[in-house]
Order: sequence, then C-alpha cells, then structure tokens
Amino acid sequence: MPSSLATYIALPGNTAEAMEYWHSVFGGDLVILRYGDMQLEGMPFEPDPEAVAHATLTLPVGVIAGSDVMDTREYPIRDTAYSLLYTTETDAEAKRLYDALIAGGGTVGMPLEVAPWGDLYGQVFDRFGVMWSFSCEHSG
Repeated sequence: MPSSLATYIALPGNTAEAMEYWHSVFGGDLVILRYGDMQLEGMPFEPDPEAVAHATLTLPVGVIAGSDVMDTREYPIRDTAYSLLYTTETDAEAKRLYDALIAGGGTVGMPLEVAPWGDLYGQVFDRFGVMWSFSCEHSG
C-alpha cells in the first residue's frame, strides 16, 4: 500500500453520527467499526461496544478517519483546531456543500464570497463543531 495522509478526528461519542452525516453531504464510501465488532481480549480498557473504534469516509478528494474518545473529559470541538479545507472545481459545488452544512445545523464562520486573493472562500462550523473551509478558484 502506498503512503498516504488522512484527516483523523476524535469526537466525544458521536463519531458515527458525524461520519454518517458527512457521508450524506459529501458522498463517498463509509466504513464504521465499533468496539463490539472486534475481538476485545487483551484491551487495556473496557470500551462501550457501541463506541466507534475506527471509521473512514473515503472521498474522491481524500479520507476522513475518526473514532470516539475514550475518556470522559469534556472536549471543546468548536474550534479552528478541528478544521478541514475542501477545494472544489466550481463555485456551484462550493456553494452546494457550504449550504448543505448550514442546512444541516451548521453556522457561518465566514460568508462564502470572493476573497481578497481572488478565490471564492468561506467557512462553516458544522453541527459537530468542525470547521469546514471551502475554496474555489473563482470563475467570474
């Protein structure tokens, strides 16, 4: 297998919901492995069998992977530390994805508009607190 790089996001118990939602917005191939689907002998902790051990959403443009965090501390998700940049081929595609995340409970971080550098650019915090930036070489 060739080397690759994927985004990995650990969410506080709602990874399956987030991955299924992103799959509905972006398409691709989704695989979710829960701890209950695995052989757990020798695990150093007792995981919830419904918790996500590993999930991957494979898109034509890249891979998003993730899991549920295992400790009970509060994790602030809504932050730019959890952010993804999605570059599209057309303005229409950027707008469609941007609008879909807002319609699904997201909030505008930055309006989708022509930026000073000339590209169409905008940011949405989805309902899970993950920031999605959309960029497209503006077509006029």
